[in-house]
Amino acid sequence: MLVDSHCHLDFPDFAGDVDAVMARAAAAGVGLMLTINTHVTRFERVLAVAERYPNVYCTVGIHPHEAGTEPAAEAGRLAELAAHPKVVGFGETGLDYYYDKSPRDRQQASFRAHIEAARRTGLPVVVHTRDADADTAAILAGEMAKGPFTGLIHCFSSGADLAEKALELGLYLSISGIVTFKNSEGLRAIVAGLPLDRLLVETDCPYLAPVPYRGKRNEPAYVAHTAARIAEVKGLTADEVGRATTDNFLRLFAKVPR
Repeated sequence: MLVDSHCHLDFPDFAGDVDAVMARAAAAGVGLMLTINTHVTRFERVLAVAERYPNVYCTVGIHPHEAGTEPAAEAGRLAELAAHPKVVGFGETGLDYYYDKSPRDRQQASFRAHIEAARRTGLPVVVHTRDADADTAAILAGEMAKGPFTGLIHCFSSGADLAEKALELGLYLSISGIVTFKNSEGLRAIVAGLPLDRLLVETDCPYLAPVPYRGKRNEPAYVAHTAARIAEVKGLTADEVGRATTDNFLRLFAKVPR
């Protein structure tokens, strides 16, 4: 079985098509999906998808792009929303200095609030980072020094230094379809050296469809192509990668029933 550890099934791209998307995922061997909240003001929409399908779970949180326009993240409120049995983590949160759609101080404050919620509840935090490796590493290390928490860096496409720091802090790395892209030799080199027991796979759909679907709408079924490419890079079978990444997901997102 494969797990798509990061998708956005509530997005308009899937309107009216989620049943068919779920059927294709099942046919591709994708048995679990984690649909990710980006606007806490739209949390009910994300939760509705998770409640509708037995093998879909969700997070609650605010994407760094939205940190300037959504209500300020409060750890207590996030923890309250995470009491629902279908909510298994926080985020996605983090830092995005590439687009800079929100003030950096608001992104950083929101990031810290999500980590505090993770620390209070024991649920993992889902981290987005782009062009912000140094600040992401500093915040993660500084917050870990205040008290332990769990989490992952999703859609990992950063440098080796951040990968090393994340592993040092006990975090996981989730690999998307970017690993299949022709110009991603640097990422494949990093993935080749990563411990298998810290890897997850994801689509980040509807974005970042892997080869051979690049440029089309992504969906959970396509995570199989990402897992196959990781297997090739690491000299493993696709089944080995599937088993390991599923075990890793269930270890990290321990609220999901086995």
